[in-house]
Amino acid sequence: MFDFERARAQMVDGQLRTNDVTDHDVLRAFLTVPREAFVGRAQTTLAYRDHEIALISTGSAAERYLTDPRALGRMIQELAVTPSSAVLVVGCGTGYAAAVLSNLADSVIALESDPDLAARATEALDGLDISNVVVVEGELTAGYPDQAPFDAILIDGAIDMMPDALPRQLAENGRLVTVLGVAPYGKVQLYVNENGGIASRAILDANAPLLPGFERKPEFVF
Repeated sequence: MFDFERARAQMVDGQLRTNDVTDHDVLRAFLTVPREAFVGRAQTTLAYRDHEIALISTGSAAERYLTDPRALGRMIQELAVTPSSAVLVVGCGTGYAAAVLSNLADSVIALESDPDLAARATEALDGLDISNVVVVEGELTAGYPDQAPFDAILIDGAIDMMPDALPRQLAENGRLVTVLGVAPYGKVQLYVNENGGIASRAILDANAPLLPGFERKPEFVF
C-alpha cells in the first residue's frame, strides 16, 4: 500500500525546505493537508511528485493543473499569512492551495471559473472537514470584490498580465503573490499595497501553467 504520509513528509523535506521554505507554520500546513485528496483517483500515487499535476476533467479544466509544491510553498510563505488574515485564492482548481492556507488564515475565499473544478474543490474540502474555506464561482481576473479587501491574495498559477482589479482588492500592507511570465521565463512575483500604491519585486525563478484569462492581450501594430 502506498504510504501517503511518508510521501508528504518527503515532499516537505525534499521540495519545500530545499527551496528556502523555512516558516514552521507553512511547513506544518503542508504536512497536514493530504495532496492526494485533490487529484483524480488514478493520480493519487503521483500527488507528491516535484511537478505540476494535470487536473483530469472535462472542457477547459483539462488544461488546469495543481501548482508544483516547490513553487507553491514559496508563494504561500511570501504571503505572510497570520491567524487573523482574510485570504483570496484566485484559480483554486480542486482546492489544494486553499486547504493549505486554511491552516494559516482566519478565512479563505477560493475563486474558480470552471464549475466542474469548483464542485470538486467543494467536495474535497468538505471531505476533510475544512470549514473556513468557501468556494465561489466567477471570472478569475475580476477577483471577488464583494468580500474585499483581503490581507493576502494568491493567484494559483502563472499570469502574463496583471488585471487592475486584483491589486485593488488588497488591504493596506496586503500581499499578492503569483508566477509572472510563462516558461521558461517565469518568476514568483510579490505585490504589496503600501500607502495606497502597489510595489512589486521578483522573488525567484519559477514556472507554472498559465491561468485562463491572464494571457497578454495582443497589441495592434499599424
